[in-house]
Amino acid sequence: MPSFDVVLEPDMVAIKNSVANAEKEIGTRFDFKGTSASVELKEKEKELVLIGDSDFQIEQVSTVLIGKLTKQSVTVNYLDMSAKIEKIGGDKVKQVYKIKAGIEAELAKKITGAVKNSKLKVQASIQGDEVRITGKNRDDLQTAIALLRKDFADQPLKQQNFRD
Repeated sequence: MPSFDVVLEPDMVAIKNSVANAEKEIGTRFDFKGTSASVELKEKEKELVLIGDSDFQIEQVSTVLIGKLTKQSVTVNYLDMSAKIEKIGGDKVKQVYKIKAGIEAELAKKITGAVKNSKLKVQASIQGDEVRITGKNRDDLQTAIALLRKDFADQPLKQQNFRD
């Protein structure tokens, strides 16, 4: 039976390169000289830590980072930027951006619901942090891919393991 998996998985190598390039730019820019401005990638926790002297400086560091991510063609939708800016002692502040990896249960339910409501001859099942879609023929699966791209355009979903 033909099938494919829908996953939410960022390119960690591109993110690592973006962070390195952002660090390099922060180190050479005149307005960041002598400040504690920096970006740090914690791969195990899947988060980016932005450090600065003020809220304004955190915004500037964020702008540099987002520019570098865009150049590496990593969509900003992978980042959860809802965390508040917090003080870490003295005059330093930090903000943590979580990197989304894996489809959360709520989104997986929405995906399976959208596939079922589409009246296509495909089935969607949640398997851990991904959704597997199976169908009788390839054309139905390609229609399902088009449906997911249209309905979930704000999510950086990828299709992989397309099997015939």
